[in-house]
Amino acid sequence: MTPLVRMDIPALPPTGGSTPPSEKPPWRSPDYQRFWLSLRAREWRTLALVPAASGQPADFTLQIAMALARTGMTHLGAQVHVADATTLSMAASTQFTAQVRASTQSGPVLIALAPRSDSPVTTPIAQDADCAVLCVKLGQMKMSEAKKTVDEIGASQFIGSLAVR
Repeated sequence: MTPLVRMDIPALPPTGGSTPPSEKPPWRSPDYQRFWLSLRAREWRTLALVPAASGQPADFTLQIAMALARTGMTHLGAQVHVADATTLSMAASTQFTAQVRASTQSGPVLIALAPRSDSPVTTPIAQDADCAVLCVKLGQMKMSEAKKTVDEIGASQFIGSLAVR
C-alpha cells in the first residue's frame, strides 16, 4: 500500500467569496505549497481529487483543485489544468476522459470529483487517473465512508490525503 501524505490545511474561502485582505490566498499558503511539492514527488499527468464522503458542497474538490492549480502554476511557471467532474454524467464521461487526456499535452490536470456515493463515474475516473488524493473535511466526514471510498477505488491509487479544517 502506498503511504499517505497527510496535510491539514485551513478551509478555503466560500464559493464566490474572496480572501479577506488580512489572509493570504490559498495558493500562497505554505501549507498548500508544501502539499503541492509533496504531490510532485511522484510523476503524474492526471491527479484525481476524491472526496472521502458525501455531505459537503458540490464544489468541495473543485475549490481544492483551483487552489492547487494556482499553487502549481506559481511553482511550475506553466499551465496546470482543472477538470470539473463534480456533476459529470455517465453519458458525458467518455468525452470528458478524452478531453482530460488531450489536456495533458499542455500541462498536468487536476480532476475534481464528486463523492463516489453520489456519482457512478467517480470510481472509474479516479482509477483511470495516474493517481488520486483523498480529500477529507475534518469533523464532517465519516471514517467508514472514507474507508469504502479507498477500498472501492483501490488503496494503491492514492498518493496522499488532504484534511481541510
